[in-house]
Amino acid sequence: MSLFTAGCQGFLESQIFFPQRELEATPASVGLGYENLRIKTSDGLVLHAWLVPSLEARHLVVLCHGNAGNVSHRVDLLRRLHALGVSLLIFDYRGYGQSQGQPSERGFFLDAEAVMERARELAGRGGLRLVIHGHSLGGIAAAHMASLPPPPRKAAVAGLVLESAFPHLGAIGSAHFPLPLLKLALKSHFDALSRIERVACPILGLHGDRDDIVPLALGRELFAAAPEPKRFITLKGAGHNDTYLAAEEAYFQAWREFLAGIE
Repeated sequence: MSLFTAGCQGFLESQIFFPQRELEATPASVGLGYENLRIKTSDGLVLHAWLVPSLEARHLVVLCHGNAGNVSHRVDLLRRLHALGVSLLIFDYRGYGQSQGQPSERGFFLDAEAVMERARELAGRGGLRLVIHGHSLGGIAAAHMASLPPPPRKAAVAGLVLESAFPHLGAIGSAHFPLPLLKLALKSHFDALSRIERVACPILGLHGDRDDIVPLALGRELFAAAPEPKRFITLKGAGHNDTYLAAEEAYFQAWREFLAGIE
């Protein structure tokens, strides 16, 4: 790694991870029953997760949240998705909420792999179809998880939902910091583009047309590299963090149709 690349990566990583330790709510705050889970990573850390079951569920949806806050800032989305009749698994990356450690690129992918292993077990045990969802930076974790081949007799990924996602660190970096060679230097970091080519399940893309954090063009660039079957929906009037609020009807209708297609 060149000094330029290392310097750019360090600066941009400092702009990417914004963890918060304190949990401000739980699923119970919005009337949902849940279970606290502890998930051990391959390098020995323990991650915190919530399992929110549904008795009528045919799907287990794993939520990979974005770069800021922690799981407690997603309880309203949990409530709304749970109303679709799915079970939910949401986790905090290392350094976020009650998860041990400090954020890093390497740790980010190790966390995704550990959660994926647990998700396969939970889906297999309940006979559920496994769906991976990633928002923003979480889209990279989700693409990584969906690209991993399932071990023998373990649940395969039935669907991948990428929301407000981007191809790699270089793409998002150059969108905000138009420095010469930045995109080229950092395209191998936090890379969803190369991973999505190995995904072997239906893919749904969701992106707001007023997203000023991850421009719509970046979501389309990532989606263009995805194999079929796939569907991309532009959420009119939605920004980066208000997709399911600003475009509520289109957002949840897309979810309903996607889930129905992979039952």
